[in-house]
Amino acid sequence: MSSRDTILNAVRQGLGRGPLDEATVRKLDERSANPPRHIRPPVDDEDLVARFCERMESRSGTTSRLKALDAVPAAVAALAEKHGLPHAAAVGNALASLSWPEGWSIEHGAAGIDTALGVSMAWRAIAETGAVMMHSGPDSPITHNFVPETHVVVVPVERIVRHYEDCWVALREAGKGAPRAMNFISGPSRTADVEQTIELGAHGPRRMHLLVVG
Repeated sequence: MSSRDTILNAVRQGLGRGPLDEATVRKLDERSANPPRHIRPPVDDEDLVARFCERMESRSGTTSRLKALDAVPAAVAALAEKHGLPHAAAVGNALASLSWPEGWSIEHGAAGIDTALGVSMAWRAIAETGAVMMHSGPDSPITHNFVPETHVVVVPVERIVRHYEDCWVALREAGKGAPRAMNFISGPSRTADVEQTIELGAHGPRRMHLLVVG
């Protein structure tokens, strides 16, 4: 018996239900082998990049386009100058090969309490909603999503998909299994707890900038 079957049987027993019959098990196995790709009408925009940027900007995120990955450090430096940020950043290992301007302090690892700027690579970006899918791990430490006041996310155009469901397809095709944590992020952190007034940066980055590469 597989681990999945053991867990499902334990859950059903806890609910006072018996084991599944063979026909139901077969139907579930078929669905798992060929999962439905979408549960909503498909997004029909031809330009997924424009759709993604538009939706992200509608949620207080900002975007800019770059021709190549090696332009990322200069773009981050320009953003830091614009907002008066220190010349220091926590950068995920997915971007470790980049060459940063002289005088910049770069740490490849988790963001600490004093980290003002985090730079990460998105695992996928979703045109349907303008969200990015972030995986936890050395390539993209999860603290970058919550600790720095400014979070810059690099999005290669080939990683922009149409729907949320396309992320799960890509995850299965990668064959590496699910990471310990995944975050879907649509713009900077916000809250409206006090008098329904939107405040940015309450539970995470106050500023989120997307560098769309390609």
